[in-house]
Amino acid sequence: MAQEHLDRLSSIDAGFLHAEDGSDAHMHIGGLAILEGPAPDIEDFQRHIASRLQLVPRYRQRLVQAPLHTGRPLWMDDADFTLTYHVRHTALPAPGTEEQLRVLAGRVVSQRLDRTKPLWEIWLVEGLEGGRWAVINKTHHALVDGVGGMDILTALFDLSPESRELPPEDWSPQATPGAISLLAKGLQGAVGRATGVASGLVKGLSDPGAAVGRVVEAAQGIGEVAQALIDPAPATPLNVKPGPHRRFNTVVTDLADYKTVKNSVGGTINDVVLTVVAGAIAEFLRGRGVDTEGLRLRACVPVSVRTSEQKGGAGNKITIMVAPLPVDVADPLERLAAVREEMDGLKESKQAVGAELLTKMEDFLPPTMLAQAARLSFSPRLYNFLVTNVPGPQFAVYMLGSRMLEIFPIAFLAPTHLLAIAIVSYNGKVNLGLLGDYDGLPDLDVLAKSIEHSLAELVEAAQAAAKA
Repeated sequence: MAQEHLDRLSSIDAGFLHAEDGSDAHMHIGGLAILEGPAPDIEDFQRHIASRLQLVPRYRQRLVQAPLHTGRPLWMDDADFTLTYHVRHTALPAPGTEEQLRVLAGRVVSQRLDRTKPLWEIWLVEGLEGGRWAVINKTHHALVDGVGGMDILTALFDLSPESRELPPEDWSPQATPGAISLLAKGLQGAVGRATGVASGLVKGLSDPGAAVGRVVEAAQGIGEVAQALIDPAPATPLNVKPGPHRRFNTVVTDLADYKTVKNSVGGTINDVVLTVVAGAIAEFLRGRGVDTEGLRLRACVPVSVRTSEQKGGAGNKITIMVAPLPVDVADPLERLAAVREEMDGLKESKQAVGAELLTKMEDFLPPTMLAQAARLSFSPRLYNFLVTNVPGPQFAVYMLGSRMLEIFPIAFLAPTHLLAIAIVSYNGKVNLGLLGDYDGLPDLDVLAKSIEHSLAELVEAAQAAAKA
């Protein structure tokens, strides 16, 4: 999907930029993919990435700030775009273990992206044991959300070992605008926002019944979001400011196990995932001496509102839900029942409507107020940690003839959060990427083992219930 030169960031996109200001938060997301060997030459890898850039035009655009802060930043073609800056090459030292690969991934995501250049990097990693190789990618959240990131990632892959042949592209950057043009673009954006308000009022006058219904629904939704802030999430050791460094760990599980639970005792795959996470977090916190009796944590659960027409597009098409996690429920089936009840309640609630409306209201805020609103969105009063679940392809994909064996998503740490859990399904597996603050979560590997234990416990309980 083509992105317009001088296209303005949405308020959500800009919010991810503001969240980095004055903090050690790095608001990029990405993934770690492991592929069958042998690794391609770096020149072949770079040519492959270059051939696919026409599918993701935003990868050749950089941010530019409108003069006098007349509006949110804009995307502008990078006249100095250099592919070799973004497509990088490294190798693991012998013996090239997966633990060494995870350490490397943690170091890569610990580095903030340079805002004077297009906001992405892809690393070719050689030397992984077993004759395999890996790809680490990171893209700023201002550029894309999790679902869009998966769309972009699949654009780099093929459905068979034979690479797709795309028509040659003759790309040249559009002219860099001067200050007057940027100022005019900023004023144009302000006029456009005002026009949007006016058209909304006209529409309301032409259909007052529907308008009243929307207002009531929106008011209910805003009330639910406000209540989540008034009644804050519980204080936990997971909610302090992170440092600049990151740890990354991975967990590989079978999609069949989640389906076994769902088919045996009901619920959705997502309900089962959240139940497993809740059980693992409870075990992890108790191991740190935290009393989980009566403790209900809150997970930030992004929900995609990306339509089929927006598939593969850049920018953020998400709304945020805050899901209570019953870490105080010891029995795994009772915990699943509690999660199902909470999630069913969220589906019936107006929380998503309220969050979406507040996001649209942010479109009219000046940059300084937008920055304050962005910080509020990532407040520990709202949630304890992030859990994001993105569906991936249930079939093998290939890059330069190599089959992708596994993929692990990499989320981000908000300014007062030490943990983020990202989940993706791929070819019969459900893989979890655990991102933690390097100093605050030295025991991230313990949480990985707790996830495996929580899933095994839940599967065993569901199978026993099905036989009873």
